Amino acid sequence: LKKIGIQFALDDFGSGLSSFEYLNRFDIDHVKIDGQFIKDIDTNEQNYIVVKAIHDLSKNLNKKTIAEFVHKKEIADKLNLIGIDYLQGYWVERPIPLINDIKL
Repeated sequence: LKKIGIQFALDDFGSGLSSFEYLNRFDIDHVKIDGQFIKDIDTNEQNYIVVKAIHDLSKNLNKKTIAEFVHKKEIADKLNLIGIDYLQGYWVERPIPLINDIKL
């Protein structure tokens, strides 16, 4: 699949120690950081340190990082300081209905 341009993400990274095993086992392109670490990163220094460590590890392994659960500007600002590659959440865009006739 990668030969035809499909990329893969490891979702909810950090939610269990098996996440580190998955980094070795699967040929992934993106590490999606679990929202439990993101949701209060603007007020919780410990979560900031964890997210920065996950980002630094991912960069050293040549993976892009995605932060989920970004629901306000202050969180986006903290993630920008760390250097996170992509954001996902209500602050970026609210979920939209899937339209069945969309041509991908």
